Amino acid sequence: MKKRFLTVAVLTVLATGLAGCSFSFGTGSNASTAKPVAANAPAANNNSASTAKTDSAAKPALTNEKKPDGNAKTANRKNPVPANWVYVYDENKGYGFSLPEGSRGEVEKIEGIDVMSATTPAPSEVDIFVLSYTDETLTKEDLLDDAVKFLEGLGQKVTPGKLNAESEEYAVADATSEHPTRGKGKLRILVGTDITDNYVMIIGTEEAKFAANESIIDAIWGSFEMWSGGGSSQ
Repeated sequence: MKKRFLTVAVLTVLATGLAGCSFSFGTGSNASTAKPVAANAPAANNNSASTAKTDSAAKPALTNEKKPDGNAKTANRKNPVPANWVYVYDENKGYGFSLPEGSRGEVEKIEGIDVMSATTPAPSEVDIFVLSYTDETLTKEDLLDDAVKFLEGLGQKVTPGKLNAESEEYAVADATSEHPTRGKGKLRILVGTDITDNYVMIIGTEEAKFAANESIIDAIWGSFEMWSGGGSSQ
């Protein structure tokens, strides 16, 4: 029988809160090596059959107008992808990823598992958990099961979706959750395996706020990197 890492004792400790930060949040040279995959600028349109009119010479130049006071109803209700990001790196466990600048986080080792928790700044306030441990027998499906057990240990009822392979090393699944007092949530779960090293990233928010933050969520998991042999270090 495979040894399952997420024991009741581990989950009980996690539910009481994490402390003792050992992560490094940097904005130096490392930040340029793992930029978020999403950007807040639209992609260029290379379609030569564009329907936009090009007879600009026949139109008067537009001038800047004063914006009215008060709150406007914007067409796009999504929270914008932040322009500034920090790179989070754990040298011992061999992984790193990017978070919006101003995010807060901490790490604790519990029964051999490194668990990192973080929250992005307002207005997104997305929650992130990363679990890192070593076991060469685990499959991506095992890691998704571990993510569910982790969340259940925090008092949530979780319904996971199907894993979709992003590459040989990574797969992603969506999940819904419900907490007895905090209501419904929606999650995106990234699992990664590299020889003996295993990583689980859980990113979520309230169900009603997921769509507004989806671009930020995808930028976070899309920036995740792992280095072979890193998770075996102590």
